Amino acid sequence: MKKQQRFKEIVDYLKDTNLTTVEELVHYVNVSPATIRRDLVELDSQGVVRRTHGGVTLNNFVATQLSFQEKNALFKSEKSRICKEAAKLIESGNTIILDAGTTTMEIAKNITHLPLRVITPDLRIALFLSQFKQIEVTVFGGQIDSSSQSCIGDHARKLLQSIITDISFISCNFWNIEYGVTAPTEHKSTLKIDMMNSSRRSVLVADSSKYGNNALFKIAELEQFEEIYTDSNMSDKNKELLLSVNSKINFI
Repeated sequence: MKKQQRFKEIVDYLKDTNLTTVEELVHYVNVSPATIRRDLVELDSQGVVRRTHGGVTLNNFVATQLSFQEKNALFKSEKSRICKEAAKLIESGNTIILDAGTTTMEIAKNITHLPLRVITPDLRIALFLSQFKQIEVTVFGGQIDSSSQSCIGDHARKLLQSIITDISFISCNFWNIEYGVTAPTEHKSTLKIDMMNSSRRSVLVADSSKYGNNALFKIAELEQFEEIYTDSNMSDKNKELLLSVNSKINFI
């Protein structure tokens, strides 16, 4: 079994059990204790889980951010499925915002055939879409955040506060029923709020591995999104809870 698939199974199991042991994970994932321990060390270093004397639990409050390379390696197939469906919302001639991140990059890959205006803080997305002549690309500008290689700060916010777009596609670090969508830094949370406010329609794209945790800064409640796209790799109980908050959740 590939490492990323093991990571997914460990996280999914912890979402249902909250606290578990190495022995239980060995049985559930069906790999050796040494492999599970190595996986837990790596997930702990990424801030996804927290190891305790009694076992291991999800890190429900996460202050750190993963690098682009780390994020890009996680849950690639889920992101691809989610964004292929979310991209179907986009029509020829639309003006859209693509938030920074590996998830929204997957949306960019699915819209290269359309004449569009795309506004983004993400330098990678901007460079990728600029190859296609029928797509007009605008970058937020301003200070560059090194962890995500995207624009942040007042310059970016001023642009957003002066425009009206058709759809904003919002990515996130963490989301759950209780706290909605959250971010680890204030400048990222305020920028995402401005993206939502500048659009007629806000769409959340977030894979299930990010569900259940929260960071310090609030962005929005789940019911503030016109559509939410996630994958189906979560428990039936969590699906029911999510649908009770927002009926426009698509489990792909």
